[in-house]
Amino acid sequence: MRRGARDAAIVVVLLFCASPALPGLPALVSAAQVPFEQAVRDLRSADADARLRAARMLKAAAYQEAAIPLAPLVADLQDEVQLEAIAAELNIFLAEPIVPRKRVAFVVEVRNAIAAEAAFSAGRSAVGPRPVPIDVLTALRGGARDDNPRVALEALYAFGVLAGEAGGSLRREVLGASGPDVAALIGSSDPALRYAAVRVMGRLFAKRPQDDAIDARVGDAVITALNDSDRTVKGAAMQSLGAMRYDRAVQSLTDLFQYFGKGESAAAALSALAHIANPASAPLFTAQASSKTAAFRGIAIEGLARVGDRSALDAIQAAVRAERDAGVVLAGAFASAMLDDGSLDRIAEALTRSKLREQARPYLVELAPGRSPAFSRYLQDPDARMRIDIIDALGLGGDSAALSVVEPLTKDRDPQVARSAERAVARLQAATRLPT
Repeated sequence: MRRGARDAAIVVVLLFCASPALPGLPALVSAAQVPFEQAVRDLRSADADARLRAARMLKAAAYQEAAIPLAPLVADLQDEVQLEAIAAELNIFLAEPIVPRKRVAFVVEVRNAIAAEAAFSAGRSAVGPRPVPIDVLTALRGGARDDNPRVALEALYAFGVLAGEAGGSLRREVLGASGPDVAALIGSSDPALRYAAVRVMGRLFAKRPQDDAIDARVGDAVITALNDSDRTVKGAAMQSLGAMRYDRAVQSLTDLFQYFGKGESAAAALSALAHIANPASAPLFTAQASSKTAAFRGIAIEGLARVGDRSALDAIQAAVRAERDAGVVLAGAFASAMLDDGSLDRIAEALTRSKLREQARPYLVELAPGRSPAFSRYLQDPDARMRIDIIDALGLGGDSAALSVVEPLTKDRDPQVARSAERAVARLQAATRLPT
């Protein structure tokens, strides 16, 4: 927001009372208008109620200029103020800011929660294009060590949402400063905090081409979570190690797969190995490509594709020709595209099928780097949802060559497509600012 626009900005506080016509229902009777500068001053007030009101107002307004002034309140002495500040920071940077209170027919108030875990689970596309100041990330990381478990959990997930989008030199700074802090939380006595810490590690350290090698002390902390007594923490650790592509986890994950042998835990271990794609796992993938379990067959084909051995392609294609499971067939299309620059048509088509869409989307993100021209034809699809998914794949793929393909979509006739393109352009531009 330009300074002139900021100075003119007004934060509106709606005051409600019971309606005489409809007892028990709130009705609007007046509105107090508070200038932006006054709300920011109130954040520093000695009165906790004033700080709370200001944080709530700025949360609803979602002004980017409020992000740094709000940051100190993440460490406020009052838990409620802290929670409002965390929610405010999150709302400022969401792709679609949430309106905390909405009036319906002037009388019924609908409350919309701003929950950090929900934003985290929505994935990277939930975050908008605005750059997040390091002051905000530092405050949220510090909040994850708060004595109040609820505050700590909200701060940690909010940190994971926003820090996961750092690019260029900021990403290197964030990873270097945050890795040991978040890894330490994996040893918490609270299983919810351990679970969150493991998930955030996977989001933060998800492998990107320009990343330095992961500090062994940080990566090994996630390996220790494979022995956690809580099953959900153990499963999250497998997923995170796969996202991190952490080679030191290969033996532990292989042992777990062989121990479980079947079921969800075995599938999670095999999937993590398929994402790491260490060549040492190729014999395991080859063996599981003919498994009686469809999920194992699909995961094994993914693993062979990521290992990059083109000699496996003939065997994969032969197996897929006789395959009846749609998910395994889709994995075969992914392998063909990875190993032989095969067509993306089957994967793009899967975006329109509800049972396959969540499998197809990450495939396209992996395939996007270096293949931007092949994606351009799908951006002409009349289905706006298809265009959005393709834009997201190109944006998350991080290949600067995709900029020329995505930028024209910022003027798309569908406003949601245009907003998705704006986010992708910002993400791609940040990816081009390499660490120095």
